[in-house]
Amino acid sequence: MKPKTLGLIHTSATLVPVFQQLCNQFLPGVHVFNIVDDSLIKDVIAKGELTPQTARRVVEYVGSAEAAGADHILVTCSSIGSAVEAAAALTNVPVLRVDQPMADLAVQTGRRIGVVATLPTTLAPTSDLVRRRAAIAGKEIELTSKLCEGAFEALMSGDAAKHDAMVAEALKELSTKVDVILLAQASMARVVDTLSDEDKRVPIIASPPQAIKHLASVM
Repeated sequence: MKPKTLGLIHTSATLVPVFQQLCNQFLPGVHVFNIVDDSLIKDVIAKGELTPQTARRVVEYVGSAEAAGADHILVTCSSIGSAVEAAAALTNVPVLRVDQPMADLAVQTGRRIGVVATLPTTLAPTSDLVRRRAAIAGKEIELTSKLCEGAFEALMSGDAAKHDAMVAEALKELSTKVDVILLAQASMARVVDTLSDEDKRVPIIASPPQAIKHLASVM
């Protein structure tokens, strides 16, 4: 039996090693290839939304990954989630948006769900996804969204410490109000490791490990 192949589509090169490590850990026998185009997320940020033109490019990348032989395709950016869902309907292999397994786990974990993001363009799609997955599961939820304004800009300008401090503060504050917290961006996951056990009073879920664990269960 030939090994399965996973195609990963990223909007940042920094995510390639993150997902490679997770694939090595949870999908040891699976071939993995990467498609990276950071102009996708730059366009979303510049325009403040996912435009039809950028969505079409996402769909084309998914088609390209299928043509390259992927048995499963994972798109690792939450900001382009609606385009990923559109692409899934046009593709003959399963296509997953990175935040769906995370949203499903949150809905199973608690009623009061918090979502933290450093970009408004990510906060809205992830919050919308959580609401829709809750509706599919027949669960009543209470959603609290928190935007760490300025944190993403700090990270992009090289001030990772400022970014991490802002995200940590948001996580501590939100943990007093909700049952579970979702990180809308993979870039925030490293901050969780810096928190004390006392500050991690509720589960804090990041999308990359959850997505790869889900793929391990289906591949």
